[in-house]
Amino acid sequence: MRLVLCGIVCSFVIANVVTAEDPKESDYYPITTFEVPEGVVLEASSFQLLSDNQLAVASRRGEIWIVTDPFAKEVNASQFKRFAHGLHEVLSMAERDGWLYVVQRCDVSRLRDSNEDGKADEFEVVCDDWEISGDYHEYAFGSKFDREGNLWITLCLTGSFSSEVPYRGWCVRVTPDGKMIPTTSGIRSPGGMGANAAGDIFYTDNQGPWNGTSGLKHLIPGKFVGHPGGFEWYKLAENVMGPRPTEPESGSRFVVEAEKIPEYEPPAVLFPYKKMGQSASGIACDLSQGRFGPFEGQLFVGDQTFSTVMRVVLEEVDGHYQGCCIPFLEGFDSGTLGVELSSHGVMFVGGTNRGWGSRGKSPFAVERVDWTGEVPFEILSMNALSDGFELTFTQPVDATTASDPESYSLETYTYIFQSSYGSPEVDQTLPVIQSVIVSDDGMSARLKIEGLQRGHVHELKSSGVRSAEGLPLLHSEAYYTLNFIPAE
Repeated sequence: MRLVLCGIVCSFVIANVVTAEDPKESDYYPITTFEVPEGVVLEASSFQLLSDNQLAVASRRGEIWIVTDPFAKEVNASQFKRFAHGLHEVLSMAERDGWLYVVQRCDVSRLRDSNEDGKADEFEVVCDDWEISGDYHEYAFGSKFDREGNLWITLCLTGSFSSEVPYRGWCVRVTPDGKMIPTTSGIRSPGGMGANAAGDIFYTDNQGPWNGTSGLKHLIPGKFVGHPGGFEWYKLAENVMGPRPTEPESGSRFVVEAEKIPEYEPPAVLFPYKKMGQSASGIACDLSQGRFGPFEGQLFVGDQTFSTVMRVVLEEVDGHYQGCCIPFLEGFDSGTLGVELSSHGVMFVGGTNRGWGSRGKSPFAVERVDWTGEVPFEILSMNALSDGFELTFTQPVDATTASDPESYSLETYTYIFQSSYGSPEVDQTLPVIQSVIVSDDGMSARLKIEGLQRGHVHELKSSGVRSAEGLPLLHSEAYYTLNFIPAE
């Protein structure tokens, strides 16, 4: 008999059978809810950890609050002070040279506190070269500064289908001197933006026309990411983007249209609808050098409807990003919107239900996720091979269960690429897991599979796999979007 310590839960293991309560998410990543000042509706849309280790929190309602000592065991209302108000739906922030840059619905502005009284007293418009009509859909999300000092902005379509407002349905870049550069077309309804460890910019787009389900998309200058509703604005951007692409064929499939339209970059990762969420949101990359656990370099992506954060593992195949999504953490108090991961290894999560509803019952929330220091037994990554997938784990596996094909189940499906709203899962297949080879150190397993399907989500469940200590996986599901099958 062995005593296995997993956070605060103890499991007695006899012959690889867990006889006490299995570990749970909160044993590794507990959530702390901040106490917001009474009467304040703080629909936390984004965060910026400032150079003095105070935390700026933006509200969808146009306010910015500063939180002192956001790493304290408990954060109460007295630690909040309003820094600015009267802004227009701030959804992103970044700091540079003493200025706080904000992406609001109508522009990029910057503000600062010049007399050091804790309130912004200088406001400057950096760029307002796109337009708004007053339609409630016209969200504007921004990135942090890229390596050239640019901010990337995704501009939601006026409605789900088209737009008559310049540059709605586009990604643009704003340079350090305030110039706007049209960058990528095909945006529908973004929910957040962020860079991966290599500095490449991604955004989440949500289910609707030309989006069978929500997904993570790579923003590449000159490319088109799927929704032709903003094609009108090529007439303003031809000197940068060239002529408008061919419009995709409604009713087709992502990879079929990618073969026909050179400019089209299909989603890097699809989030299966009502399995991984319904409204993908903020993005944060773990660059904490292990301070947040074993997930260094991976992306964390929120979902507003499910009030969750998931993990995304990316790789490049044939010059394109693709990869898998894996559940990470549920139970946030409101619908997840803003997500930020500091170099300290601390995640800040903001929430709103905005009237749409969410699993989290509170109308808004400001929360923090800390790592306890205990490593959960998880699928660390899922990588494509020419004849299957390789799984790596956060802890050594039990070779008997992990090498048994019966410990796994696999199905595939895709979504219709169409102009109407959303799509069911279609073209389902059941590939055969022929064999599983576990590495000598027990940290990986190679699954040889007959029937890989290009362009499909491969939904893998590893419910029978146990760790060397007899524990089940904290999350047994992984969903890999196989746009390209690697060469042998």
